[in-house]
Amino acid sequence: MFKKLISLDEAKQIIAKNISSRPVGKEIVQLKRVFNRILAEDLVSTLDVPPFDRSTVDGYTVKAADTFGADEDHPRALKLYGQVRIGESPKVSIKKGTTAEIVTGAPLPDGADAVVMGEYTFQKENTVWVLTSVSSGKNVMRAGSDIQKGETVLRNEQMLGPYEIGVLAALGITNVEVYKRPRIAILSTGAEIIEPGNPLPPGKIYDINAHALTAAVIECGGKPINLGIVEDESQTVETTLKKALSTADAVITSGGVSVGPTDIIPKILDKLGKPGVIIEGIAIKPGKPTTVALVDEKPVFSLPGHPTSALSIFQLLVRPLIVAWAKRPAEEPRMVSAITGSKLYAARGRRTFVTVHLTKDESGRYVATRVPLGLSGAITTLSKADGFIEIPETQQFIDEREDVIVHLYKPRLP
Repeated sequence: MFKKLISLDEAKQIIAKNISSRPVGKEIVQLKRVFNRILAEDLVSTLDVPPFDRSTVDGYTVKAADTFGADEDHPRALKLYGQVRIGESPKVSIKKGTTAEIVTGAPLPDGADAVVMGEYTFQKENTVWVLTSVSSGKNVMRAGSDIQKGETVLRNEQMLGPYEIGVLAALGITNVEVYKRPRIAILSTGAEIIEPGNPLPPGKIYDINAHALTAAVIECGGKPINLGIVEDESQTVETTLKKALSTADAVITSGGVSVGPTDIIPKILDKLGKPGVIIEGIAIKPGKPTTVALVDEKPVFSLPGHPTSALSIFQLLVRPLIVAWAKRPAEEPRMVSAITGSKLYAARGRRTFVTVHLTKDESGRYVATRVPLGLSGAITTLSKADGFIEIPETQQFIDEREDVIVHLYKPRLP
Protein backbone atom coordinates (compact mmCIF):
# COMPACT_ATOMS: atom_id res chain seq x y z
CA MET A 1 0.00 0.00 0.00
CA PHE A 2 1.08 3.58 -0.56
CA LYS A 3 2.03 5.52 2.56
CA LYS A 4 -0.41 8.35 1.90
CA LEU A 5 -2.15 9.41 -1.26
CA ILE A 6 -2.11 13.13 -1.89
CA SER A 7 -4.56 15.08 -4.02
CA LEU A 8 -3.73 16.17 -7.56
CA ASP A 9 -3.71 19.80 -6.44
CA GLU A 10 -1.23 18.97 -3.66
CA ALA A 11 0.96 17.12 -6.17
CA LYS A 12 1.00 20.15 -8.48
CA GLN A 13 1.91 22.41 -5.56
CA ILE A 14 4.80 20.15 -4.52
CA ILE A 15 6.09 20.06 -8.10
CA ALA A 16 5.85 23.85 -8.43
CA LYS A 17 7.68 24.34 -5.12
CA ASN A 18 10.50 21.86 -5.76
CA ILE A 19 11.05 21.74 -9.53
CA SER A 20 12.17 24.82 -11.42
CA SER A 21 10.26 25.79 -14.56
CA ARG A 22 13.07 28.02 -15.86
CA PRO A 23 14.37 27.35 -19.40
CA VAL A 24 17.27 24.90 -19.46
CA GLY A 25 19.51 27.24 -21.45
CA LYS A 26 20.32 28.74 -24.85
CA GLU A 27 22.36 27.58 -27.83
CA ILE A 28 23.41 28.67 -31.30
CA VAL A 29 21.77 26.65 -34.08
CA GLN A 30 22.29 26.73 -37.84
CA LEU A 31 19.54 28.31 -39.91
CA LYS A 32 18.67 24.99 -41.59
CA ARG A 33 17.96 23.42 -38.19
CA VAL A 34 15.88 26.11 -36.45
CA PHE A 35 12.41 25.12 -37.63
CA ASN A 36 9.96 25.07 -34.71
CA ARG A 37 12.59 26.33 -32.27
CA ILE A 38 12.09 29.30 -29.93
CA LEU A 39 14.12 32.43 -30.57
CA ALA A 40 16.22 33.50 -27.57
CA GLU A 41 16.94 37.10 -28.61
CA ASP A 42 15.46 40.10 -30.38
CA LEU A 43 16.75 40.24 -33.96
CA VAL A 44 17.52 43.65 -35.43
CA SER A 45 18.10 43.98 -39.17
CA THR A 46 21.59 45.07 -40.21
CA LEU A 47 20.47 45.89 -43.74
CA ASP A 48 17.58 47.11 -45.85
CA VAL A 49 15.37 44.52 -47.57
CA PRO A 50 15.34 44.81 -50.46
CA PRO A 51 18.81 46.41 -50.42
CA PHE A 52 18.08 48.41 -53.60
CA ASP A 53 15.15 49.89 -55.53
CA ARG A 54 13.85 47.09 -57.74
CA SER A 55 11.32 46.67 -60.52
CA THR A 56 8.11 44.79 -59.74
CA VAL A 57 7.23 44.24 -63.44
CA ASP A 58 8.80 43.52 -66.81
CA GLY A 59 9.01 46.68 -68.89
CA TYR A 60 11.08 49.85 -69.28
CA THR A 61 12.67 51.93 -66.55
CA VAL A 62 12.18 55.68 -66.98
CA LYS A 63 12.16 59.11 -65.47
CA ALA A 64 8.48 59.53 -64.61
CA ALA A 65 8.48 63.14 -65.84
CA ASP A 66 9.29 61.88 -69.37
CA THR A 67 5.94 60.05 -69.51
CA PHE A 68 3.60 62.80 -68.33
CA GLY A 69 0.70 63.25 -70.76
CA ALA A 70 1.41 60.02 -72.67
CA ASP A 71 -1.54 57.99 -73.96
CA GLU A 72 -2.34 55.89 -77.03
CA ASP A 73 -3.07 58.97 -79.11
CA HIS A 74 -0.03 60.85 -77.86
CA PRO A 75 2.76 58.37 -77.15
CA ARG A 76 6.09 59.58 -75.80
CA ALA A 77 9.26 58.53 -77.61
CA LEU A 78 12.27 57.54 -75.49
CA LYS A 79 15.72 56.49 -76.68
CA LEU A 80 16.57 52.90 -75.69
CA TYR A 81 19.92 52.43 -73.98
CA GLY A 82 20.45 48.72 -73.22
CA GLN A 83 19.00 46.34 -70.63
CA VAL A 84 19.02 45.89 -66.85
CA ARG A 85 19.32 42.24 -65.91
CA ILE A 86 18.33 40.57 -62.65
CA GLY A 87 21.20 39.77 -60.31
CA GLU A 88 23.52 42.33 -61.91
CA SER A 89 24.50 45.90 -61.11
CA PRO A 90 23.01 48.19 -63.83
CA LYS A 91 25.51 49.12 -66.55
CA VAL A 92 23.42 52.09 -67.76
CA SER A 93 22.04 55.26 -66.23
CA ILE A 94 18.80 56.94 -67.23
CA LYS A 95 18.94 60.52 -68.43
CA LYS A 96 16.12 62.75 -69.68
CA GLY A 97 14.49 61.24 -72.76
CA THR A 98 16.08 57.80 -72.37
CA THR A 99 14.98 54.38 -71.13
CA ALA A 100 16.30 50.84 -70.58
CA GLU A 101 14.60 47.46 -70.71
CA ILE A 102 14.19 45.89 -67.25
CA VAL A 103 12.85 42.63 -65.82
CA THR A 104 11.01 41.91 -62.57
CA GLY A 105 13.37 41.96 -59.59
CA ALA A 106 16.18 43.82 -61.35
CA PRO A 107 17.66 46.93 -59.67
CA LEU A 108 16.70 50.37 -60.97
CA PRO A 109 19.61 52.15 -62.64
CA ASP A 110 20.76 55.59 -61.58
CA GLY A 111 18.43 58.36 -62.74
CA ALA A 112 15.33 56.17 -63.01
CA ASP A 113 12.39 56.54 -60.63
CA ALA A 114 9.62 54.46 -62.26
CA VAL A 115 8.91 51.51 -64.58
CA VAL A 116 6.39 51.33 -67.42
CA MET A 117 4.88 47.89 -67.95
CA GLY A 118 5.85 46.34 -71.28
CA GLU A 119 2.26 46.03 -72.49
CA TYR A 120 1.91 49.83 -72.44
CA THR A 121 4.81 50.30 -74.84
CA PHE A 122 5.98 49.31 -78.29
CA GLN A 123 9.47 49.38 -79.73
CA LYS A 124 10.75 50.41 -83.14
CA GLU A 125 14.47 49.89 -83.58
CA ASN A 126 16.16 51.92 -80.79
CA THR A 127 13.04 53.92 -79.85
CA VAL A 128 10.49 52.91 -77.23
CA TRP A 129 7.04 54.49 -77.51
CA VAL A 130 5.29 54.88 -74.13
CA LEU A 131 1.46 54.74 -74.24
CA THR A 132 0.69 55.71 -70.62
CA SER A 133 2.01 58.05 -67.99
CA VAL A 134 3.47 56.82 -64.71
CA SER A 135 4.22 58.60 -61.44
CA SER A 136 7.46 58.47 -59.53
CA GLY A 137 7.74 55.11 -57.72
CA LYS A 138 5.25 53.33 -60.02
CA ASN A 139 6.03 49.60 -60.32
CA VAL A 140 9.03 50.03 -58.04
CA MET A 141 9.77 48.39 -54.69
CA ARG A 142 11.88 50.86 -52.77
CA ALA A 143 14.99 49.84 -50.81
CA GLY A 144 13.98 49.04 -47.22
CA SER A 145 10.26 48.99 -48.04
CA ASP A 146 10.04 45.42 -46.70
CA ILE A 147 12.55 45.61 -43.85
CA GLN A 148 14.50 48.67 -42.78
CA LYS A 149 18.00 48.62 -41.36
CA GLY A 150 17.74 48.89 -37.56
CA GLU A 151 14.21 47.46 -37.47
CA THR A 152 13.42 44.71 -34.92
CA VAL A 153 12.08 41.99 -37.17
CA LEU A 154 11.76 39.02 -34.78
CA ARG A 155 11.42 39.01 -31.01
CA ASN A 156 12.62 36.91 -28.11
CA GLU A 157 10.41 33.86 -27.43
CA GLN A 158 8.98 33.87 -30.97
CA MET A 159 8.55 30.44 -32.54
CA LEU A 160 10.46 30.02 -35.79
CA GLY A 161 8.15 28.71 -38.51
CA PRO A 162 8.51 28.91 -42.31
CA TYR A 163 7.78 32.66 -42.50
CA GLU A 164 10.16 33.58 -39.68
CA ILE A 165 12.87 31.43 -41.20
CA GLY A 166 12.27 33.24 -44.50
CA VAL A 167 12.95 36.53 -42.71
CA LEU A 168 16.20 35.15 -41.27
CA ALA A 169 17.30 34.04 -44.72
CA ALA A 170 16.41 37.44 -46.20
CA LEU A 171 18.75 39.04 -43.67
CA GLY A 172 21.57 36.65 -44.51
CA ILE A 173 21.58 35.13 -41.01
CA THR A 174 23.13 31.65 -40.83
CA ASN A 175 23.29 31.05 -37.06
CA VAL A 176 20.50 31.80 -34.59
CA GLU A 177 20.39 31.84 -30.78
CA VAL A 178 17.48 29.73 -29.58
CA TYR A 179 16.34 28.17 -26.32
CA LYS A 180 17.66 24.67 -25.75
CA ARG A 181 15.29 21.75 -25.99
CA PRO A 182 15.27 19.98 -22.60
CA ARG A 183 16.83 16.53 -22.80
CA ILE A 184 14.39 13.97 -21.40
CA ALA A 185 15.66 10.42 -20.76
CA ILE A 186 12.95 7.76 -21.13
CA LEU A 187 13.14 4.16 -19.95
CA SER A 188 10.67 1.32 -19.51
CA THR A 189 10.70 -1.44 -16.90
CA GLY A 190 8.77 -4.70 -16.79
CA ALA A 191 9.56 -8.37 -17.32
CA GLU A 192 6.64 -8.66 -19.73
CA ILE A 193 7.78 -6.12 -22.35
CA ILE A 194 10.12 -6.46 -25.32
CA GLU A 195 11.24 -4.05 -28.02
CA PRO A 196 9.02 -3.85 -31.17
CA GLY A 197 10.56 -5.65 -34.12
CA ASN A 198 11.54 -8.76 -32.15
CA PRO A 199 9.56 -12.03 -32.21
CA LEU A 200 6.81 -11.98 -29.58
CA PRO A 201 7.19 -14.92 -27.13
CA PRO A 202 4.26 -16.20 -25.06
CA GLY A 203 3.44 -13.95 -22.14
CA LYS A 204 5.22 -10.91 -23.63
CA ILE A 205 3.92 -7.64 -25.05
CA TYR A 206 5.67 -4.96 -27.05
CA ASP A 207 6.90 -1.87 -25.23
CA ILE A 208 4.37 0.87 -25.91
CA ASN A 209 5.33 3.49 -23.35
CA ALA A 210 8.89 4.33 -24.41
CA HIS A 211 7.79 5.11 -27.96
CA ALA A 212 4.55 6.89 -27.04
CA LEU A 213 6.34 9.02 -24.44
CA THR A 214 9.17 9.77 -26.86
CA ALA A 215 6.63 11.20 -29.30
CA ALA A 216 4.91 13.12 -26.50
CA VAL A 217 8.22 14.72 -25.46
CA ILE A 218 8.97 15.81 -29.03
CA GLU A 219 5.46 17.22 -29.41
CA CYS A 220 5.89 19.63 -26.50
CA GLY A 221 9.40 20.81 -27.39
CA GLY A 222 11.71 18.34 -25.66
CA LYS A 223 14.59 16.22 -26.94
CA PRO A 224 13.96 12.58 -25.96
CA ILE A 225 16.72 10.11 -25.11
CA ASN A 226 15.12 6.68 -25.40
CA LEU A 227 17.09 4.27 -23.19
CA GLY A 228 14.81 1.37 -24.03
CA ILE A 229 13.79 -1.45 -21.71
CA VAL A 230 15.56 -1.99 -18.39
CA GLU A 231 15.50 -5.31 -16.57
CA ASP A 232 13.55 -5.36 -13.27
CA GLU A 233 16.67 -5.82 -11.18
CA SER A 234 17.78 -3.26 -8.61
CA GLN A 235 21.40 -2.84 -9.67
CA THR A 236 20.54 -2.64 -13.37
CA VAL A 237 17.81 -0.07 -12.77
CA GLU A 238 20.07 1.97 -10.46
CA THR A 239 22.92 1.98 -13.00
CA THR A 240 20.59 3.03 -15.82
CA LEU A 241 19.01 5.80 -13.75
CA LYS A 242 22.46 7.16 -12.85
CA LYS A 243 23.36 7.22 -16.55
CA ALA A 244 20.07 8.93 -17.40
CA LEU A 245 20.56 11.58 -14.74
CA SER A 246 24.09 12.30 -15.94
CA THR A 247 23.02 12.92 -19.55
CA ALA A 248 19.52 14.42 -19.30
CA ASP A 249 17.73 17.37 -17.73
CA ALA A 250 14.92 15.12 -16.50
CA VAL A 251 14.01 11.44 -16.52
CA ILE A 252 10.73 9.63 -17.22
CA THR A 253 10.29 6.00 -16.27
CA SER A 254 7.25 3.78 -16.73
CA GLY A 255 6.39 0.74 -14.65
CA GLY A 256 7.88 -0.37 -11.36
CA VAL A 257 5.97 2.08 -9.14
CA SER A 258 3.02 0.06 -7.84
CA VAL A 259 3.12 -2.35 -4.86
CA GLY A 260 4.36 -5.57 -6.44
CA PRO A 261 7.69 -7.31 -5.64
CA THR A 262 9.32 -5.86 -8.79
CA ASP A 263 8.11 -2.31 -8.17
CA ILE A 264 11.49 -1.03 -7.05
CA ILE A 265 11.75 2.45 -8.58
CA PRO A 266 10.82 4.55 -5.49
CA LYS A 267 13.36 2.78 -3.25
CA ILE A 268 16.14 3.28 -5.78
CA LEU A 269 15.30 6.95 -6.33
CA ASP A 270 15.60 7.61 -2.59
CA LYS A 271 19.16 6.26 -2.71
CA LEU A 272 20.39 8.30 -5.68
CA GLY A 273 20.36 11.82 -4.24
CA LYS A 274 18.57 14.39 -2.14
CA PRO A 275 15.77 15.03 -1.45
CA GLY A 276 14.72 11.83 -3.25
CA VAL A 277 11.05 10.93 -3.57
CA ILE A 278 8.77 13.95 -3.08
CA ILE A 279 5.52 12.37 -4.31
CA GLU A 280 4.56 8.71 -3.94
CA GLY A 281 0.98 8.06 -4.93
CA ILE A 282 -1.72 10.49 -6.03
CA ALA A 283 -5.45 10.22 -5.37
CA ILE A 284 -6.41 10.08 -9.04
CA LYS A 285 -7.67 7.53 -11.52
CA PRO A 286 -5.90 6.55 -13.70
CA GLY A 287 -2.39 7.10 -12.34
CA LYS A 288 -2.54 6.40 -8.58
CA PRO A 289 1.01 4.89 -8.36
CA THR A 290 2.67 7.98 -9.89
CA THR A 291 5.97 8.80 -8.16
CA VAL A 292 8.03 11.98 -8.49
CA ALA A 293 11.59 12.40 -7.21
CA LEU A 294 14.19 15.13 -7.21
CA VAL A 295 17.74 13.82 -7.43
CA ASP A 296 20.27 16.59 -6.89
CA GLU A 297 17.97 19.12 -8.60
CA LYS A 298 17.06 16.82 -11.52
CA PRO A 299 13.44 15.62 -11.60
CA VAL A 300 12.42 12.01 -12.19
CA PHE A 301 8.82 11.23 -13.10
CA SER A 302 7.97 7.57 -12.56
CA LEU A 303 4.72 6.83 -14.33
CA PRO A 304 2.48 3.75 -14.15
CA GLY A 305 3.10 0.93 -16.63
CA HIS A 306 -0.37 1.06 -18.23
CA PRO A 307 -0.05 3.16 -21.41
CA THR A 308 -3.27 5.09 -20.82
CA SER A 309 -2.22 5.95 -17.28
CA ALA A 310 1.32 6.87 -18.31
CA LEU A 311 0.23 9.23 -21.07
CA SER A 312 -2.53 10.76 -18.95
CA ILE A 313 -0.11 11.60 -16.13
CA PHE A 314 2.41 12.90 -18.67
CA GLN A 315 -0.19 15.37 -19.97
CA LEU A 316 -1.22 16.47 -16.47
CA LEU A 317 2.15 16.83 -14.73
CA VAL A 318 5.10 16.51 -17.10
CA ARG A 319 4.06 18.27 -20.29
CA PRO A 320 3.61 21.73 -18.68
CA LEU A 321 7.17 21.56 -17.32
CA ILE A 322 8.75 20.53 -20.62
CA VAL A 323 6.89 23.35 -22.37
CA ALA A 324 8.28 25.82 -19.81
CA TRP A 325 11.84 24.39 -19.97
CA ALA A 326 11.77 24.75 -23.76
CA LYS A 327 10.37 28.31 -23.43
CA ARG A 328 7.52 27.45 -25.75
CA PRO A 329 4.33 29.54 -25.59
CA ALA A 330 2.04 28.59 -22.72
CA GLU A 331 -0.62 26.25 -24.02
CA GLU A 332 -4.27 27.18 -23.77
CA PRO A 333 -6.46 24.29 -22.58
CA ARG A 334 -8.51 22.85 -25.42
CA MET A 335 -12.07 22.30 -24.19
CA VAL A 336 -15.55 21.84 -25.59
CA SER A 337 -19.02 21.65 -24.03
CA ALA A 338 -20.92 18.37 -24.32
CA ILE A 339 -23.58 16.23 -22.70
CA THR A 340 -22.92 12.77 -21.34
CA GLY A 341 -24.17 9.78 -23.28
CA SER A 342 -24.47 7.64 -20.16
CA LYS A 343 -23.98 7.77 -16.40
CA LEU A 344 -20.29 8.15 -15.46
CA TYR A 345 -18.94 6.87 -12.15
CA ALA A 346 -15.86 8.07 -10.28
CA ALA A 347 -13.40 6.15 -8.10
CA ARG A 348 -14.31 6.82 -4.47
CA GLY A 349 -12.11 9.48 -2.89
CA ARG A 350 -10.01 9.96 -6.04
CA ARG A 351 -10.20 12.56 -8.77
CA THR A 352 -11.22 10.59 -11.83
CA PHE A 353 -10.42 11.33 -15.46
CA VAL A 354 -12.88 9.57 -17.73
CA THR A 355 -11.74 9.19 -21.33
CA VAL A 356 -14.59 9.80 -23.77
CA HIS A 357 -15.42 9.63 -27.44
CA LEU A 358 -17.36 12.53 -28.98
CA THR A 359 -20.22 12.31 -31.46
CA LYS A 360 -22.99 14.74 -32.41
CA ASP A 361 -26.71 14.27 -31.78
CA GLU A 362 -29.51 15.42 -34.08
CA SER A 363 -29.40 18.94 -32.63
CA GLY A 364 -25.67 19.25 -33.34
CA ARG A 365 -24.58 19.01 -29.69
CA TYR A 366 -21.54 16.97 -28.74
CA VAL A 367 -22.30 13.77 -26.86
CA ALA A 368 -19.51 12.32 -24.68
CA THR A 369 -19.52 8.54 -24.45
CA ARG A 370 -17.13 6.71 -22.15
CA VAL A 371 -14.48 4.63 -23.85
CA PRO A 372 -15.16 1.03 -22.62
CA LEU A 373 -13.61 0.29 -19.23
CA GLY A 374 -12.12 -2.93 -20.55
CA LEU A 375 -9.62 -0.81 -22.48
CA SER A 376 -8.31 1.04 -19.43
CA GLY A 377 -4.86 -0.52 -19.70
CA ALA A 378 -4.56 -0.36 -23.47
CA ILE A 379 -3.11 2.23 -25.78
CA THR A 380 -6.25 2.08 -27.92
CA THR A 381 -8.10 3.91 -25.13
CA LEU A 382 -6.35 7.14 -26.06
CA SER A 383 -6.37 6.50 -29.79
CA LYS A 384 -10.15 6.07 -29.71
CA ALA A 385 -10.81 8.85 -27.19
CA ASP A 386 -11.21 12.50 -28.11
CA GLY A 387 -10.70 13.82 -24.58
CA PHE A 388 -11.52 13.36 -20.93
CA ILE A 389 -14.03 14.52 -18.34
CA GLU A 390 -12.73 15.39 -14.88
CA ILE A 391 -14.82 14.24 -11.89
CA PRO A 392 -13.80 15.80 -8.53
CA GLU A 393 -12.90 13.67 -5.49
CA THR A 394 -16.11 14.76 -3.75
CA GLN A 395 -18.42 13.66 -6.57
CA GLN A 396 -19.53 10.05 -7.07
CA PHE A 397 -21.03 10.20 -10.55
CA ILE A 398 -22.29 12.34 -13.43
CA ASP A 399 -25.80 11.66 -14.68
CA GLU A 400 -26.73 10.79 -18.26
CA ARG A 401 -27.45 13.86 -20.46
CA GLU A 402 -25.70 16.15 -17.95
CA ASP A 403 -23.74 19.14 -19.21
CA VAL A 404 -19.97 18.61 -18.97
CA ILE A 405 -16.69 20.09 -20.16
CA VAL A 406 -14.49 17.77 -22.22
CA HIS A 407 -10.75 18.46 -22.19
CA LEU A 408 -9.53 17.55 -25.66
CA TYR A 409 -6.59 15.27 -26.45
CA LYS A 410 -6.67 16.23 -30.10
CA PRO A 411 -6.80 19.62 -31.84
CA ARG A 412 -9.55 18.54 -34.21
CA LEU A 413 -13.00 17.31 -33.37
CA PRO A 414 -15.05 14.73 -35.27
